[in-house]
Amino acid sequence: MTCATRYPGPVAEAGIHDHGLASGGFGDDAALAAVLDRYPADLIDINLYDFDDAGQATLRTGARGTLTGTELLAAIQAGRLWVNLRGVETGWPELWAAAMADFRRIQAAYPGMRAVSQKGQLILSSPKARVPYHFDAAGVVLFHLRGRKRVFVYPGDERHLPELCMEQVVARQTTEELPYQPAFEADARVLDLEPGQALTWPVYAPHRVENLDRFCVSLSMDFQTWPSRFRTGALYTNAVLRSRGGAPQSTETMGLPELAARWAASVALRRAGVLKSRLADFERDFEPLAGAPDGARPLHA
Repeated sequence: MTCATRYPGPVAEAGIHDHGLASGGFGDDAALAAVLDRYPADLIDINLYDFDDAGQATLRTGARGTLTGTELLAAIQAGRLWVNLRGVETGWPELWAAAMADFRRIQAAYPGMRAVSQKGQLILSSPKARVPYHFDAAGVVLFHLRGRKRVFVYPGDERHLPELCMEQVVARQTTEELPYQPAFEADARVLDLEPGQALTWPVYAPHRVENLDRFCVSLSMDFQTWPSRFRTGALYTNAVLRSRGGAPQSTETMGLPELAARWAASVALRRAGVLKSRLADFERDFEPLAGAPDGARPLHA
């Protein structure tokens, strides 16, 4: 199934590519434990998602705590955690250099795809972890290194991806999760990833992820092209206008000059701190612990 999107871009549909990171030892326990030992705590997001019967998710966030890298890895491998190590480009430069070599090869497979910026996060996730229905405000290449992972990719139309929700995510007024309906499953393209495979999908395409009963390691590389940067900036500017009582037009109706102008406005608005992030003070209510239910113990009784 082709998951159509109303946002034009170089990646028309989800596709799988080969990569060499899985054979480089980056997903081995020893390498991961060493990285966890040295990684800055403020760049580690420790998440736990709870789901209701309709598939709607509630996010809980955890604190790094005092565990060694080996102990933290054990908690992830035995729990229900989804851990993101942001800033891989500086936090693990050897992995990033290897990933960039593969990215350049994958980019060459899409005529017109010219990334102007990239950033990465290493994802360590428990065997039964799931990530809810959400979107990324960038293009993505997901390099899978260890375990088995199932990714569900959905169309990027207004029904599946309301632009009002996109504005709120881009402006950091809410997390990346989107309103979900079980009926969306009829429109999903389902792809299973094995180590050594990388997945691409259309920019902004909603997706969700399930691990297939194995500890998983992936590197998610976000990239921006000038068109995606312009549209993301326009979404931010629209969010600011809406917060002031405005009713801005959809970016879908804007041509490139207007998107570029709104992106330029977003740069100034961000610099001025006009719209305060609502995620800055997200409360952390657990810390990882191997042997505890879900691999987490409450921080507060």
